[in-house]
Amino acid sequence: MIWDGSTTLQVAFEDRSIAWSLLDISELNLPKTCAISFPNGKDDLMNFEVTIRPDEGYYLHGIFVFSFQVSPIYPHEAPKVKCKTKVYHPNIDLEGNVCLNILREDWKPVLNINTIIYGLFHLFTQPNYEDPLNHEAAAVLRDNPKMFESNVRRAMAGGYVGQTFFTRCM
Repeated sequence: MIWDGSTTLQVAFEDRSIAWSLLDISELNLPKTCAISFPNGKDDLMNFEVTIRPDEGYYLHGIFVFSFQVSPIYPHEAPKVKCKTKVYHPNIDLEGNVCLNILREDWKPVLNINTIIYGLFHLFTQPNYEDPLNHEAAAVLRDNPKMFESNVRRAMAGGYVGQTFFTRCM
């Protein structure tokens, strides 16, 4: 691992979970459509945001922000991830909960933050109607993909899909 020698890393190694998180973050190999930021500054490396800008699929040109809260027992427990952007998606509910198996039952300590980010990115390129949190969106994707695409575009542009209003995210 290459590091710039800052004291942040040396202090972080006093706490094992911060050390793991820092190690993961320093070794990130993000797609060019993803970015990471630390809204609370360098003193809070256990909470950060990832922005995903899909470059293909239904969600092309969208901007989606996810919050990450890294557990004190990381990597033995997956980070808590929420979508801060209200999105019409079969695997993300309107409260921002994310259905991604590696965040729950399939989490293993050998997985890392990079794996989660790629999993989130994959949700936007290949939404899955077979394991939904938003059952209505999943049914539309399964039964009428053209209508699903229209609903996604309307939601991302800022508008209503059914009775639900979505703020512009493009």
